[in-house]
Amino acid sequence: MDIIVTIFNQFLYQPLFNLLVLFYNIIPGHDFGVSIILITLLIRIVLFPISIKGFKSRDALQKLQPEIKEIQRKYKDKKEEQAAKMMELYKKHKINPASGCLPILIQFPILIALYRALINILNNHNGLSGVLYPFVKNPGVLNVSFLGIIDLAVPSLFLAVLTGFFQFIQGKKMLKTTPTKQVAGQKMDIQKAMGKQMTYFMPLMIIFISLKLPAGLPLYWAVSTLFGIGEHMLINRTSKVKAAVVK
Repeated sequence: MDIIVTIFNQFLYQPLFNLLVLFYNIIPGHDFGVSIILITLLIRIVLFPISIKGFKSRDALQKLQPEIKEIQRKYKDKKEEQAAKMMELYKKHKINPASGCLPILIQFPILIALYRALINILNNHNGLSGVLYPFVKNPGVLNVSFLGIIDLAVPSLFLAVLTGFFQFIQGKKMLKTTPTKQVAGQKMDIQKAMGKQMTYFMPLMIIFISLKLPAGLPLYWAVSTLFGIGEHMLINRTSKVKAAVVK
């Protein structure tokens, strides 16, 4: 456990903490909100190839749903044979079903590290000197405002609602690209029905959680979600162009 904590601190927490302070030092006006936006964009750009792969994997799995359901129906009483047929299907189409979850799995420890870094900087109870690298100047007490308007150390109704709104937009766009399939005479697929519920439930939950957190965290989530919307639009546009070329 100590080794895991050490690795987490050295390779995630400390680099993110130092980057936040470094951006704060070099940004004209020393705006901590802009520092959060920059590190959010940096993280999303680094993870962009993995996110693209995850989107493509989920899209490919959606297109294979009729075949997957047919295998599940045909071999419902033969679980081992069903699993073998599923693997054959994935292999045939060169799909790794686990790759769709990879972006989430990778981002989870990053989110924890960034959450801890933001909390420690925003609270600033223990100072900054113990965590900073030698080449990162200690700015002393940070001005944790965004554009001189929003105090990022306390909850913000505006950022909470904005984050929820972006989450709603992202959910709607994801829902539009989830194909509806005719299964056993029923038009509405269970997966799509659940997705529709989450489209409306998730934004409300995020708003509620954001109202309990320092505004710096909803700012990170809002920018990250907005970047995700852009990713999704780019992938859809690229897919349409490729489809048109094939035709």
